[in-house]
Amino acid sequence: MSSIAAPDWISSLPKAELHIHLDGSLEAGRMLQLAQKNGVELPYKSVEEVAQAYNFTDLQSFLDLYYMGASVLCDEEDFYHLMMDYLLQCKANNIVHTEIMIEPQTYLPRGIGFEVFMSGFRRAMRDAADQWGQSVLLILSLLKHTSEEECIQVLEMADAWRDDFVALGMASTELGNPPEKFARLFELGKQRGYELTTHAGEEGPPAFIWGSLQVMNVTRIDHGVRCLEDPTLVDYLREHQIALTVCPLSNIRLRVFNAMADHNIVELMQQGLKVTINSDDPAYFGGYLNDNFCAVAEQFNLSQADVLTLIKNGFEASYLRNERKAYFLEQLSA
Repeated sequence: MSSIAAPDWISSLPKAELHIHLDGSLEAGRMLQLAQKNGVELPYKSVEEVAQAYNFTDLQSFLDLYYMGASVLCDEEDFYHLMMDYLLQCKANNIVHTEIMIEPQTYLPRGIGFEVFMSGFRRAMRDAADQWGQSVLLILSLLKHTSEEECIQVLEMADAWRDDFVALGMASTELGNPPEKFARLFELGKQRGYELTTHAGEEGPPAFIWGSLQVMNVTRIDHGVRCLEDPTLVDYLREHQIALTVCPLSNIRLRVFNAMADHNIVELMQQGLKVTINSDDPAYFGGYLNDNFCAVAEQFNLSQADVLTLIKNGFEASYLRNERKAYFLEQLSA
């Protein structure tokens, strides 16, 4: 199987998505609708104006808009629509399994508690499972720009919802927030039985990937594209098959790489690393999962075998139980 992977063929394949921030799937139209419903003042009056604001210069300029967008989410119904909108995209993109990052620190400062957002999320997940069999796991994602003490408080708040989350993760800006800052948080997460993952090696150096592995004891790295700067790290990631949840269109929008032609995803694959493709914040970065696969396949003339490897990696690196992984891998083979 060496023929070039065509977009229609890619779209037809069942896939897993492992790196998606739910707030990053808030489309401009829904944002404006909820702002009007909830009386939230935004500096944008049209979908076009929101789209113009999506020309980010760096991670921080994106985060500023991201948190402003999330401010329109207020009640259980809003959170139902946020989740259901993304799960409908899963259906359209043939994402049969998804692992979604939920970030309570985006909502808690506004007085919106777990009982509000989790009730909306649960209802949407139940409806999607009933209607078309959507498989979903949730990741409790905490924010690196906040203090470890605050993150531990949120971890403890989440104890009442422990059965809803499969993993503990971390997002937000890496710079100034090394893994060592969160050693105790991840020890507490490990004690609670969470799978462990974190953003590292996107804007941060390879040392942050090492720290994530050694201090936070993670078994999956979100992004990780800067690992190639350290050959010893590459050897370690390959030997231990530590999955990297790479987000190509995000990397271009946030200037990790200037253009898709500059992306190192093919070299990561050639090094034998367990690379997966994901959309990160699709409403902001110009594409959902199929868009990311097609952009990479077109730029680098990926073969069908290459794409199948990337998709298999997604299922294998998921937090699904082994029998569910086997079920989805059988679907893919069929």
